[in-house]
Amino acid sequence: MKLSRPVRRATLAVHAVASAGWLGLTLGLLALGITATTTGSAGTVEASVRAMKLFADWLLLPLAFLTLLSGLLLALGTPWGLARHRWVHTKFWLTLATITATVLALRPGVADAVTAVSAGGPLPDPADVLAGPVVSLSAYLFMTVISILKPWGLTRRGQRLRSEGNRTEVRKPVDAEDSRRTA
Repeated sequence: MKLSRPVRRATLAVHAVASAGWLGLTLGLLALGITATTTGSAGTVEASVRAMKLFADWLLLPLAFLTLLSGLLLALGTPWGLARHRWVHTKFWLTLATITATVLALRPGVADAVTAVSAGGPLPDPADVLAGPVVSLSAYLFMTVISILKPWGLTRRGQRLRSEGNRTEVRKPVDAEDSRRTA
């Protein structure tokens, strides 16, 4: 499947905006988590973790899935491919890992923090509200850098596909007098 230029450009714009939104949302979660763990005010702690829950429940997963789906469409609809280049392959698996960590760790940790703080207690574990955003932010920054630098070259599959493409390439006729290609 090859995307037409307008569709590819639109998908790339959606991917960039969703990725930037996901990164920005994670920065917001980190700021709220730092506020919740460093403030002495019970009201501020509760407001911070409630805001984190709101972001985590309503914004985080839609942006994450939009980033994943637009990235998949770009990978499958362009010559980059999903398993041809190591940087694309790495971004795909890191995106899946961060979505899984969001579902299994970040959202439950924030929900537990809201429950504890709403009952009048302290945060059960500050790591519940800080670890997820710190790990996610690190992963997103890493994925942004490798999207720009495109390091590591081709995967084995990409090397094989490239060599098969070179073998099946149509060759121009060779002149009988010398072995150079003709125009």
